[in-house]
Amino acid sequence: MHKKEYKVLLVGNPNVGKSALFYNITKKYASVSNYPGTTVSIFKGKTKIGNHHEIEIIDTPGFYNFLTITEEEKVTKEIILKKEYDCILHVVDAKNIVRMLPLTFQLLEAGIPTMLVLNMYDELECKGMEINISHLEHDLGIPVVKTAAIKNKGTDNLISRLVSVLEGRYSFQPVGINYGNNIESFIKSIASLLKKEYPISKRSIALLLLQKDADTIELVKNENEYSEIMKLINSLPEDLNIEISSKRLHLSQELCSEHFYSNGKTKGVAIKQLIDKITLHPVAGFLAVLLILYFGFYKFVGQFGAGTLVDFIETKIFEESINPYINNLFHKLLGSTIFFNLFAGDYGIITLGLRYAIAIVLPVVSTFFFMFSLLEDSGYLVRLSIILDKSLKKIGLSGRSVIPLILGLGCGTMATVVTRTLETKRERLLVTFLLALTIPCSAQLGVILGLFDKSLSALLIWFTTILIVFLLSGFILNRYTKGKEASFFMEVPPLRMPNLKNVFLKTYSRLKWYALEVIPLFIYASILIWIGKITKLFELFSLILSYPANLAGLPEKMGEIFLYGFFRRDFGAAGLYDIQELLTTRHLVVASVILTLFVPCIAQLSVMIKERGFKTSMIIFGTVIPFAFLVGIILNAILITVGY
Repeated sequence: MHKKEYKVLLVGNPNVGKSALFYNITKKYASVSNYPGTTVSIFKGKTKIGNHHEIEIIDTPGFYNFLTITEEEKVTKEIILKKEYDCILHVVDAKNIVRMLPLTFQLLEAGIPTMLVLNMYDELECKGMEINISHLEHDLGIPVVKTAAIKNKGTDNLISRLVSVLEGRYSFQPVGINYGNNIESFIKSIASLLKKEYPISKRSIALLLLQKDADTIELVKNENEYSEIMKLINSLPEDLNIEISSKRLHLSQELCSEHFYSNGKTKGVAIKQLIDKITLHPVAGFLAVLLILYFGFYKFVGQFGAGTLVDFIETKIFEESINPYINNLFHKLLGSTIFFNLFAGDYGIITLGLRYAIAIVLPVVSTFFFMFSLLEDSGYLVRLSIILDKSLKKIGLSGRSVIPLILGLGCGTMATVVTRTLETKRERLLVTFLLALTIPCSAQLGVILGLFDKSLSALLIWFTTILIVFLLSGFILNRYTKGKEASFFMEVPPLRMPNLKNVFLKTYSRLKWYALEVIPLFIYASILIWIGKITKLFELFSLILSYPANLAGLPEKMGEIFLYGFFRRDFGAAGLYDIQELLTTRHLVVASVILTLFVPCIAQLSVMIKERGFKTSMIIFGTVIPFAFLVGIILNAILITVGY
């Protein structure tokens, strides 16, 4: 009698379609949680197979190698080493199987039941190639299946083969690698010194020790022969890691050369190659970026999201219907007491907090997340990283940092968490600072784009100022921040037509996150403002902030708006939207620059403290406030001088 509940891990490089495969298998039974002790997200979902089995699928973060670099890879490695699962589905891009099979070999050497999933197989076929699946399966000694997750092809066969593995009906005979007499003797010597039980094979442990993997060295510290093991390891040549990796790659190349063959058909390869060249070309690729920024973000997010949608929801729904009704209702219930202002009036939870969250911010966030999901699903974001890598190197960053920086345009809190994927502590610090100082969140960006929808010159002044501050800050930080500089490598997925179903699902999941995580913050902010109004603290802080605002040529009312910005960056931007009729174009430009550069919101600050530590976060916090006003004062003086 077979057990009814199983656990299966999805493991593989980033951008190989694990998430799409995860959804195909689990459908709606998905949940997201942070891995214990980290902020790295783990996706879990359950699916029922017939009346007998329930399988929990765990989608792990991107994983290249047991010799980990990023926080996400370390989390995946830790999950694998816990061995709390029945099987691993190693998902690879079928077109790039040569480079990905070495991880399959590592999993097999570790003694882990593994299935190889050749995803994106349709794209391999479009290039006129096929793989002899049965022969490859025979030579690897493990089940091999082909899928096209984006089109939901091959999922049924995958599940069927998976069930046969889970029920023990498949006899694994995994391929072995002979690393040569020299390395094999080292493996044997180290394995003989390992007396304790480990979650993976002693051969695998020995290989990782030969490669001087810090995590594995820590794992064997309790061995009685630890000192002898370390003595042996430290006496070994430094290039063993290269030799071991080369052997795995050579076997991968050998297997693939035997089992790849041409099907004589190519579909749209020339067009795809042309688009690839354009998007990766230094000049043409940059022009493509400008077109995406203009049509995707300025026209769609700025004019449509922050303009058309916001005007309709705020004016027609809230100002004409909801707010008058709420004001009348709570006036009848609470009269003119202080509790009336908690729910209604100028700063009420419903009339201000929910109005900002739903009428001003939600349309902008929705259009931004939709645009971001389109770019993500098309495979373009990785190309953007490659195009900008050379430029970012000048300020100490790598192309990989593009992802958290762009995510910061959605939410700085989420983006700060994603800095964990960056390779070095130095790069994580630089990106965190730039996110706190120069990157507006989607709602803030959308409102600013909406404010300048009739003045392109004002938008260009704002953008140029923020870009100069971004580059100048990066140059200074790069020069004076110590630490190892970041390298850059990233799997390049093929450009493909975005699947609208996937795009809407991604947009929906992010909007769900917004509703659960961010909308409550608007409510809390309204409550804090209400408390601040009662205690007069709000007026005091607003007054303090009004002095530097006046120096920047702004009206006293802006002190209150800047204070809003601390509770939520988008809260402040929405407040600016509310009083735009009172400001000149110059005022709007200066105020938008200061708001963009002003302190990160409470949520982002709390994540900064968790990620970078209290001392570092307070230094960033204390630096950003005066710097934002200084830039505003200088910009105001320049605009007055040129007669703007």
